[in-house]
Amino acid sequence: MATQLTPEISSTPGPSFGVTSPGGSHATSASYLERRAWIGEYFDRTAAVAWKTLTSDAPVSRIRASVRAGRDQMRHTLLHWINPDLHGVRILDAGCGTGTLAIDLARRGAEVVAIDLSPTLVAHARERAEAEGVEIDFRSGDMLDPALGTFDVMVAMDSLIHYEPREMTAALAALAPRIRERMLVTVAPKTPLLSAMHFVGKLFPRQDRAPSIVPVSERDFRNGLLTTPALDSWGMVGTRLVERGFYRSMAIALQNGSLAAARGPRA
Repeated sequence: MATQLTPEISSTPGPSFGVTSPGGSHATSASYLERRAWIGEYFDRTAAVAWKTLTSDAPVSRIRASVRAGRDQMRHTLLHWINPDLHGVRILDAGCGTGTLAIDLARRGAEVVAIDLSPTLVAHARERAEAEGVEIDFRSGDMLDPALGTFDVMVAMDSLIHYEPREMTAALAALAPRIRERMLVTVAPKTPLLSAMHFVGKLFPRQDRAPSIVPVSERDFRNGLLTTPALDSWGMVGTRLVERGFYRSMAIALQNGSLAAARGPRA
Protein backbone atom coordinates (compact mmCIF):
# COMPACT_ATOMS: atom_id res chain seq x y z
CA MET A 1 0.00 0.00 0.00
CA ALA A 2 1.44 3.37 -0.96
CA THR A 3 1.52 6.35 1.33
CA GLN A 4 0.45 9.72 0.02
CA LEU A 5 1.57 13.30 0.53
CA THR A 6 -1.20 15.84 0.62
CA PRO A 7 -0.95 18.70 -1.86
CA GLU A 8 0.11 20.97 1.04
CA ILE A 9 3.19 20.75 1.49
CA SER A 10 16.20 11.24 35.11
CA SER A 11 15.65 10.28 38.32
CA THR A 12 15.11 6.76 37.06
CA PRO A 13 18.34 4.75 36.87
CA GLY A 14 19.37 3.71 33.39
CA PRO A 15 22.25 1.91 31.72
CA SER A 16 25.66 3.42 31.22
CA PHE A 17 25.86 4.63 27.64
CA GLY A 18 29.21 4.35 25.95
CA VAL A 19 30.24 3.95 22.35
CA THR A 20 28.64 0.51 22.52
CA SER A 21 25.19 1.76 23.59
CA PRO A 22 22.12 -0.38 22.79
CA GLY A 23 21.95 -1.62 19.22
CA GLY A 24 25.67 -1.81 18.56
CA SER A 25 27.60 0.28 16.05
CA HIS A 26 25.90 0.87 12.73
CA ALA A 27 27.34 4.31 11.99
CA THR A 28 30.20 5.32 9.73
CA SER A 29 31.95 7.71 12.11
CA ALA A 30 33.25 7.81 15.66
CA SER A 31 31.66 11.24 16.11
CA TYR A 32 28.20 9.75 15.56
CA LEU A 33 28.88 7.07 18.18
CA GLU A 34 30.10 9.63 20.70
CA ARG A 35 27.14 11.88 20.08
CA ARG A 36 24.72 8.96 20.27
CA ALA A 37 26.13 7.90 23.64
CA TRP A 38 25.81 11.43 25.03
CA ILE A 39 22.21 11.80 23.80
CA GLY A 40 21.24 8.41 25.23
CA GLU A 41 22.77 9.21 28.61
CA TYR A 42 21.03 12.57 28.82
CA PHE A 43 17.53 11.47 27.85
CA ASP A 44 17.61 8.26 29.87
CA ARG A 45 18.92 9.73 33.10
CA THR A 46 18.69 13.51 33.21
CA ALA A 47 15.64 14.39 31.13
CA ALA A 48 13.36 11.33 31.36
CA VAL A 49 11.00 12.73 33.99
CA ALA A 50 10.80 16.15 32.33
CA TRP A 51 10.16 14.53 28.94
CA LYS A 52 7.33 12.40 30.33
CA THR A 53 5.73 15.55 31.74
CA LEU A 54 6.22 17.56 28.55
CA THR A 55 4.50 14.90 26.43
CA SER A 56 1.56 14.52 28.80
CA ASP A 57 -1.28 16.90 29.65
CA ALA A 58 0.21 17.79 33.04
CA PRO A 59 0.62 21.51 33.88
CA VAL A 60 3.94 22.96 32.72
CA SER A 61 5.63 26.36 32.60
CA ARG A 62 4.84 28.88 29.86
CA ILE A 63 8.06 28.05 28.02
CA ARG A 64 7.43 24.32 28.11
CA ALA A 65 3.81 24.87 27.15
CA SER A 66 4.97 26.57 23.95
CA VAL A 67 7.33 23.68 23.23
CA ARG A 68 4.50 21.22 23.83
CA ALA A 69 2.22 23.14 21.47
CA GLY A 70 4.95 23.29 18.83
CA ARG A 71 5.63 19.57 19.06
CA ASP A 72 1.91 18.82 18.79
CA GLN A 73 1.72 20.98 15.66
CA MET A 74 4.77 19.26 14.18
CA ARG A 75 3.33 15.83 14.92
CA HIS A 76 0.09 16.75 13.16
CA THR A 77 2.11 18.12 10.23
CA LEU A 78 3.90 14.79 9.79
CA LEU A 79 0.64 12.86 10.16
CA HIS A 80 -0.96 15.12 7.55
CA TRP A 81 1.70 13.97 5.08
CA ILE A 82 0.76 10.31 5.51
CA ASN A 83 -2.27 8.44 4.30
CA PRO A 84 -4.89 8.18 7.09
CA ASP A 85 -5.37 4.48 6.26
CA LEU A 86 -2.09 2.72 7.07
CA HIS A 87 -3.20 -0.90 7.13
CA GLY A 88 -0.45 -2.98 5.54
CA VAL A 89 2.15 -0.21 5.96
CA ARG A 90 5.27 -0.82 8.06
CA ILE A 91 6.66 2.32 9.71
CA LEU A 92 9.83 3.00 11.69
CA ASP A 93 9.47 5.68 14.37
CA ALA A 94 13.14 6.57 14.81
CA GLY A 95 13.59 8.28 18.17
CA CYS A 96 10.10 7.56 19.51
CA GLY A 97 10.53 9.12 22.95
CA THR A 98 7.35 8.58 24.97
CA GLY A 99 5.51 7.11 21.98
CA THR A 100 2.91 9.77 21.11
CA LEU A 101 3.53 9.69 17.35
CA ALA A 102 3.89 5.90 17.31
CA ILE A 103 0.48 5.56 18.98
CA ASP A 104 -1.11 7.87 16.40
CA LEU A 105 0.37 5.80 13.57
CA ALA A 106 -0.76 2.52 15.11
CA ARG A 107 -4.29 3.88 15.47
CA ARG A 108 -4.30 4.35 11.69
CA GLY A 109 -3.54 0.67 11.26
CA ALA A 110 0.22 0.81 10.68
CA GLU A 111 2.64 -1.86 11.81
CA VAL A 112 4.94 0.33 13.89
CA VAL A 113 8.45 -0.38 15.12
CA ALA A 114 9.33 2.41 17.56
CA ILE A 115 12.89 2.74 18.80
CA ASP A 116 14.69 5.11 21.14
CA LEU A 117 18.07 5.26 22.84
CA SER A 118 16.44 5.64 26.28
CA PRO A 119 15.13 2.42 27.87
CA THR A 120 13.34 4.57 30.45
CA LEU A 121 11.34 6.47 27.83
CA VAL A 122 10.66 3.28 25.85
CA ALA A 123 9.24 1.61 28.97
CA HIS A 124 6.95 4.60 29.52
CA ALA A 125 5.90 4.57 25.84
CA ARG A 126 5.07 0.87 26.06
CA GLU A 127 2.86 1.50 29.10
CA ARG A 128 1.04 4.30 27.26
CA ALA A 129 0.42 2.15 24.20
CA GLU A 130 -0.92 -0.70 26.31
CA ALA A 131 -3.26 1.75 28.08
CA GLU A 132 -4.46 2.96 24.66
CA GLY A 133 -5.03 -0.59 23.46
CA VAL A 134 -2.69 -0.43 20.46
CA GLU A 135 0.08 -2.86 19.52
CA ILE A 136 3.52 -1.39 18.83
CA ASP A 137 6.89 -3.10 18.66
CA PHE A 138 8.95 -0.92 21.00
CA ARG A 139 12.73 -1.29 21.03
CA SER A 140 15.57 0.34 22.93
CA GLY A 141 18.61 0.86 20.75
CA ASP A 142 20.04 2.48 17.64
CA MET A 143 17.68 3.57 14.87
CA LEU A 144 20.32 2.52 12.33
CA ASP A 145 20.30 -1.14 13.39
CA PRO A 146 19.79 -3.27 10.22
CA ALA A 147 18.16 -5.96 12.36
CA LEU A 148 15.05 -3.78 12.53
CA GLY A 149 14.30 -4.80 8.95
CA THR A 150 12.76 -2.87 6.08
CA PHE A 151 9.96 -0.31 6.14
CA ASP A 152 7.63 1.59 3.86
CA VAL A 153 8.08 4.83 5.81
CA MET A 154 10.54 6.20 8.35
CA VAL A 155 9.62 9.11 10.63
CA ALA A 156 12.27 10.88 12.72
CA MET A 157 10.63 13.72 14.62
CA ASP A 158 13.15 15.87 16.49
CA SER A 159 15.53 12.93 16.89
CA LEU A 160 18.25 13.86 14.37
CA ILE A 161 18.37 17.52 15.45
CA HIS A 162 21.18 16.83 17.92
CA TYR A 163 23.59 15.60 15.22
CA GLU A 164 25.90 17.63 13.01
CA PRO A 165 24.65 17.92 9.40
CA ARG A 166 27.20 15.43 8.07
CA GLU A 167 26.18 12.90 10.74
CA MET A 168 22.50 13.49 9.98
CA THR A 169 23.09 12.89 6.27
CA ALA A 170 25.14 9.76 7.00
CA ALA A 171 22.32 8.44 9.20
CA LEU A 172 19.77 8.97 6.43
CA ALA A 173 22.12 7.30 3.95
CA ALA A 174 22.39 4.29 6.26
CA LEU A 175 18.61 4.08 6.59
CA ALA A 176 17.72 4.73 2.94
CA PRO A 177 18.36 1.20 1.57
CA ARG A 178 15.81 -0.16 4.06
CA ILE A 179 13.06 2.44 3.47
CA ARG A 180 10.90 1.75 0.43
CA GLU A 181 8.90 4.94 -0.02
CA ARG A 182 9.33 7.90 2.26
CA MET A 183 11.46 9.42 5.02
CA LEU A 184 9.94 12.24 7.08
CA VAL A 185 12.45 14.10 9.24
CA THR A 186 12.69 17.35 11.16
CA VAL A 187 15.65 19.71 11.39
CA ALA A 188 16.36 22.82 13.43
CA PRO A 189 16.31 25.66 10.86
CA LYS A 190 19.46 27.75 10.89
CA THR A 191 18.95 31.25 12.27
CA PRO A 192 21.51 33.74 13.66
CA LEU A 193 20.12 33.30 17.19
CA LEU A 194 20.13 29.50 17.16
CA SER A 195 23.60 29.42 15.60
CA ALA A 196 24.90 31.74 18.33
CA MET A 197 23.32 29.62 21.06
CA HIS A 198 24.87 26.48 19.54
CA PHE A 199 28.31 28.13 19.50
CA VAL A 200 28.05 29.41 23.08
CA GLY A 201 26.87 26.01 24.27
CA LYS A 202 30.11 24.46 23.06
CA LEU A 203 32.03 26.67 25.49
CA PHE A 204 30.60 24.93 28.56
CA PRO A 205 31.79 21.56 29.92
CA ARG A 206 29.79 18.71 28.42
CA GLN A 207 28.65 17.37 31.76
CA ASP A 208 27.03 20.73 32.53
CA ARG A 209 24.79 20.95 29.49
CA ALA A 210 22.19 19.07 27.52
CA PRO A 211 22.94 17.82 23.99
CA SER A 212 22.67 20.94 21.86
CA ILE A 213 20.30 21.32 18.95
CA VAL A 214 22.37 21.69 15.79
CA PRO A 215 20.99 24.25 13.30
CA VAL A 216 21.04 23.40 9.60
CA SER A 217 19.84 25.44 6.65
CA GLU A 218 17.51 24.00 4.03
CA ARG A 219 20.20 24.68 1.42
CA ASP A 220 22.85 22.75 3.35
CA PHE A 221 20.43 19.89 3.92
CA ARG A 222 19.61 19.77 0.22
CA ASN A 223 23.31 19.91 -0.73
CA GLY A 224 24.03 17.01 1.63
CA LEU A 225 21.27 15.06 -0.05
CA LEU A 226 22.61 15.79 -3.53
CA THR A 227 26.23 14.94 -2.69
CA THR A 228 25.58 11.63 -0.94
CA PRO A 229 25.55 8.70 -3.42
CA ALA A 230 23.39 6.52 -1.18
CA LEU A 231 20.68 9.20 -1.37
CA ASP A 232 20.80 9.68 -5.15
CA SER A 233 17.27 8.39 -5.64
CA TRP A 234 15.81 10.46 -2.83
CA GLY A 235 14.34 13.93 -3.36
CA MET A 236 12.81 16.61 -1.16
CA VAL A 237 9.09 16.80 -1.95
CA GLY A 238 7.81 18.91 0.93
CA THR A 239 8.87 21.24 3.74
CA ARG A 240 6.96 22.93 6.52
CA LEU A 241 8.26 25.33 9.19
CA VAL A 242 6.62 25.13 12.62
CA GLU A 243 7.11 28.03 15.04
CA ARG A 244 5.34 28.13 18.38
CA GLY A 245 6.97 30.22 21.08
CA PHE A 246 10.22 28.52 22.05
CA TYR A 247 9.72 25.71 19.53
CA ARG A 248 11.10 26.10 16.02
CA SER A 249 11.55 23.13 13.70
CA MET A 250 11.24 22.32 10.00
CA ALA A 251 9.64 19.17 8.65
CA ILE A 252 11.15 17.71 5.48
CA ALA A 253 9.59 14.99 3.36
CA LEU A 254 11.92 12.81 1.28
CA GLN A 255 10.54 10.55 -1.44
CA ASN A 256 12.22 7.56 -3.05
CA GLY A 257 12.11 8.61 -6.70
CA SER A 258 13.48 5.35 -8.06
CA LEU A 259 10.58 3.45 -6.54
CA ALA A 260 8.07 5.89 -7.99
CA ALA A 261 9.67 5.56 -11.44
CA ALA A 262 9.64 1.77 -11.23
CA ARG A 263 5.94 1.76 -10.37
CA GLY A 264 4.95 4.21 -13.05
CA PRO A 265 2.13 6.74 -12.69
CA ARG A 266 -0.32 6.15 -9.87
CA ALA A 267 -3.98 5.76 -10.60
